[in-house]
Amino acid sequence: MQGGKYQIIEDGALAVKAGKLHWVGPRETMPAFHAREQHQLSGGIITPGLVDCHTHLVFGGNRSQEFEQRLNNVSYAEIAAQGGGILSTVRATRAASQQELVASARWRLDRLLAEGVTTVEIKSGYGLDEESELRMLRAIRELSESVPADVFATCLAAHGFPPEFKHNPDGWIDVICNQLLPQVKAKGLADAVDAFCEHLALSPAQVARVFDQATALGLPVKLHAEQLSSLGGAALAARYDALSADHLEYATEDDVKAMAQHGTVAVLLPGAFYLLRETQRPPVELFRRYGVPMALASDANPGTSPALSLRLMLNMGCTLFGMTPEEALAGVTIWGAKALGLEQTHGTLEAGKVASFVHWPLARPAELVYWLGGELPCKVIYRGEAQ
Repeated sequence: MQGGKYQIIEDGALAVKAGKLHWVGPRETMPAFHAREQHQLSGGIITPGLVDCHTHLVFGGNRSQEFEQRLNNVSYAEIAAQGGGILSTVRATRAASQQELVASARWRLDRLLAEGVTTVEIKSGYGLDEESELRMLRAIRELSESVPADVFATCLAAHGFPPEFKHNPDGWIDVICNQLLPQVKAKGLADAVDAFCEHLALSPAQVARVFDQATALGLPVKLHAEQLSSLGGAALAARYDALSADHLEYATEDDVKAMAQHGTVAVLLPGAFYLLRETQRPPVELFRRYGVPMALASDANPGTSPALSLRLMLNMGCTLFGMTPEEALAGVTIWGAKALGLEQTHGTLEAGKVASFVHWPLARPAELVYWLGGELPCKVIYRGEAQ
């Protein structure tokens, strides 16, 4: 992908050196390299390794029981009154050891890796106390050491308010800003800071406090914004030069203009849209009009998007949001990389970038979007090594 457009090389070749792409182009013009190994792939297509730029893969327990309850017409309010919802995940996550968090997340992550994901972002946000948030971030770092993928950690302590701060929400913001984020920075536990700006979560003013501290510490920011209502969160994130604003079903033209001005990527999450049976679609036409890059991600989480297939999100992005197959594939390669600040090193097949790519037994790139379900038999190369 170049500039989000297909750049198809017929009968192409790649040269890899020290885990990076050394040369890419038509095989007939390939220089005469002294290669230690040579591999011939007959037919099919090669894409960059896929990038899942928004996940919540580390958490305790799951909420399949609540999913079943909702389908039996039990309301969200009733589930919450029974102790369900996000707080049930908070309880399970707090009770889990770091080893348990790593083990359960690894099972979920392996499903994504089997479908060609070579770069993934994972957020904290289900601990909602200082100790548990740090434990989640340590679990993410531990995962990164044991899987054939580039794993990036995001601190999402500003996901909501813990029950201990129910009557003092700004007290939790104080903890995040004054205690948690300085530790996260000092210990190198996160690559970015996220927050959830919504009427049932943080206000724009509370998000601004978190972002002020994050930027003061030199941590880039991103934001869950405009998922359920329009609060101007996307524009707020853009003013902080956020890497991305995510969800965006209720984003306005002013939000989109601000994102375009500041280079903020729109991360679209059709899994949550589907599971929640929403009807308000993100403004894809506005993103096109103002040149805002659109990434796609699984949003893998226990409550609203228990998605273990990024390839399925490609299809959902097209069928539910009106993206084209070309836009969808760019959304999980070059623009997914840009949403993590990695566009200079990941997301396309270019000399100097990481040698992470996937061979698919397909005739056209659109087939990645077309096939529903089933694990396509792909061959994954991660940083020059076959997996």
